[in-house]
Amino acid sequence: MAGKQPTGSDEQTSEEHLRTAFHRSVDEGAARLDRDWIELIATGLVGGMDLGLGILAMLVVEHATGSHMLGALAFTTGFLALTLGKSELFTENFLVPVAAVLARKATVLAMVRLWFVTAVMNLVGGWLFAWLFVLGLPRLHATALETAAVYPSWSYSRALALGVLGGIAITLMTWMERGAESEFGRIAAVSAIAFLLAAAPLNHVIVGSLEMFTAMHTGAASYGYGEWARVAALGGIANMVGGLLFVTTLRFAQVGAEKIRAEQAGRGEAD
Repeated sequence: MAGKQPTGSDEQTSEEHLRTAFHRSVDEGAARLDRDWIELIATGLVGGMDLGLGILAMLVVEHATGSHMLGALAFTTGFLALTLGKSELFTENFLVPVAAVLARKATVLAMVRLWFVTAVMNLVGGWLFAWLFVLGLPRLHATALETAAVYPSWSYSRALALGVLGGIAITLMTWMERGAESEFGRIAAVSAIAFLLAAAPLNHVIVGSLEMFTAMHTGAASYGYGEWARVAALGGIANMVGGLLFVTTLRFAQVGAEKIRAEQAGRGEAD
C-alpha cells in the first residue's frame, strides 16, 4: 500500500511555518539588538545565574542519587529559567540576531556587541552564582569536582567535535522555540535539548565554564584559570561553527532567498 503523499495544503502549511519562524526570529532579533547597555548587561548577568541554577540542581540530584541521567534531567531547570525568565545565553544568539541582520533590521556591529557583552556577563553571573552555592553547600564539592573534570580531560579533536555538536543543539533549540505554536511546545524543545546537553555531555562554552568555575571555587581543582581559558576558547569557537554554519546557514537556506528579500523589503511580498 502506497504511503500518503503530501498535499498542496501540507506544503503550504510547511512554508507558512518556516515563514512564521523566520518572522519571529527577525522581530525578536531586532529587539535584542536594540537594547541599551544597562539592559544588555543585566540580561547577560541574569542568564548566567539562571544557568547556574540548573548546574546547582544537577549537582544536588547527582549527589543524592549517584545518577548522571537524573542529574541531566534536573539540569533542565536552568534552561527553563532562561526561557520563562526571558534571559539568554551567548550561544542563543547565533540565529535570532543573525536573522535581524540578514533582514537589514540591525547592523553587524550591534550583533558583535550583543555577542561579546552577553558572553562576558553570562560568565560573570555564573561565576558569582557558583561561588555562592559552593560556599553554602560544601557537601556538593566532590560531585562538582567529578562533573567538571571531564572538560580539561578531552583531547583537542574531541573538544572541538563535541563543541560543534553543542552549538548545533543550542541553535536548533532556538529555531524550535521560534517555530513552536504553544508555550508547551517551547518548554518541550528547551527541556529536550538541555537534557541532551548535560547527559552526553556536549561541549558548551558557558555550561562548561560554569562547571569548571564551580570546581575551582572548591579550592581542590587540579587546574586553574589558564586551563579554563583554553577549554573555553575551544568550546566557544566550536559552538560558533556548529551554530552558525550547520544550523543558521542551512535554516536560512531552507527559508529561501525570496522570503528573505521580502523581509528586507518590509514583508509586503511575503504577506
